Amino acid sequence: MRAAVLTISTSLSEGDGEDRSGPELVRLCEAAGLETAHETVGDDREAIKQAMLRWVEQDVRFIFTTGGTGLTIDDVTPEATRDVIQREAPGYAESIRTESRNHTPLGILTRGVSGVRARTLIVNFPGSPRAIGQSWPVVEPTLKHAAETLERG
Repeated sequence: MRAAVLTISTSLSEGDGEDRSGPELVRLCEAAGLETAHETVGDDREAIKQAMLRWVEQDVRFIFTTGGTGLTIDDVTPEATRDVIQREAPGYAESIRTESRNHTPLGILTRGVSGVRARTLIVNFPGSPRAIGQSWPVVEPTLKHAAETLERG
């Protein structure tokens, strides 16, 4: 199965700083047996949408984003995701938020969403490696069944 990780950060897309969240999500995907691509884009709604749509067209089964889910004006990942998805799959975002909240009260600030376009599941993860590590165990066990369901169309 193929997955794609999209890191959303203007500073990282411009070469400033080190991406720790994207590689952590790639590592977790690969450990789960997923062939995983990785790309970084800035906090730009259209760029985020275009990256997602390109992967959907390539029939990537899962797109996992990291970053851009906070409260600042630049955090547009949820809006871009809503522009792309055709059906919501809210359990993923709800579970990530709940798991994050179990570790820090700040977990309620994440605005991530999740849903499906065609045969691709798109899930927004928070932008910190720690939050990704805490949230992945609630997502990963469902992926095989989700993929089988998506394959049926």
